[in-house]
Amino acid sequence: MIITSPSKLIMKAALPRKLKWGVAGCGNYVETSFLPVLSLVQRSKLISVFSHDIKRAEFIAGKFGAQKYSNNFQEFIKGDFDIVYIAGANVNHYEQVIESAKAGKHVVCEKPVAMNSNQIQEMIETCKENNVSFSVNFTHRFHPLVLKSKELVDNGIIGKIVSVSGSFNIDYPPNDNFRFKKDLSGGGALRDLGSHMIDMLRLFGGEITDTKGFIDNIVYKSEVEDFASAVVRFEKGGYGYFNVSYNSNKSFNRIEILGHKGIISIDNFVGKKNVSAKLIINLQGEAKKAFRKRANKVSYMIKSLQRTVLKNQQTLVPGDDALKAMRIIEEIEKQCR
Repeated sequence: MIITSPSKLIMKAALPRKLKWGVAGCGNYVETSFLPVLSLVQRSKLISVFSHDIKRAEFIAGKFGAQKYSNNFQEFIKGDFDIVYIAGANVNHYEQVIESAKAGKHVVCEKPVAMNSNQIQEMIETCKENNVSFSVNFTHRFHPLVLKSKELVDNGIIGKIVSVSGSFNIDYPPNDNFRFKKDLSGGGALRDLGSHMIDMLRLFGGEITDTKGFIDNIVYKSEVEDFASAVVRFEKGGYGYFNVSYNSNKSFNRIEILGHKGIISIDNFVGKKNVSAKLIINLQGEAKKAFRKRANKVSYMIKSLQRTVLKNQQTLVPGDDALKAMRIIEEIEKQCR
């Protein structure tokens, strides 16, 4: 008989507890993208939902197995959960994030996280004062091909950055959604889609020092713009460009990173579901390489937040990134008044 010495026993470390979630806002994205993924992520559990429409809150809670639902945010935020996903109209984000932080809840907020940069600054400070994390749902950062591209750029594979360009165009005719009411959204395509592209430009090109932008209503007339575009200058050299719109049925949505020694492009990672993204790497003196990857960015984002909260780590996309994006948005809007 072989007896294993106690010193040789390998004990499996206990898994951390489940991360308990609250969700404030029950729109289409929450119902069709966020909550279906959350329900499949191990170590995360939906506890409570909030909506100003109590019937909508009840429906979403029932559909995704939440224990509680409410149309009173003050009651909702007292619930037994660790982190709250703020996903309602932009105009509500500021007060809801402030109240969530004061209630000791970690926060992940949809972009744009507030109506202006002053509000975002206060949100960041309040979260710090209450020792809770404040994350921004810049989901595209979590795509594996974006992470790989970032690694290649940081390692100097394509040499000095010359330019970074991004495009995110969809067809979104004006309707009753809050995005088309300026007092609820703050603006149109620039704030909604442009915030993502500004984040991508900063991710690959670094901090932005100068901006020249345009906003317009090219196809659809409403309270908010259906098109926005800008050229930026990076602090460490090189330039960036993005265009976003609500008015395009067909479009090439991509990121392109031009370096002195090569180029990287990523296609189909924004604006499309169930489609493989494509990474192309074309380096000086080497054959062009292409890679495809189908990935659920929401799943990667939720798992990242789960790790940062349960293990008390730094969030991958902190509130500071939202603040910097908003300041660029405000500069473009100021130029276009």
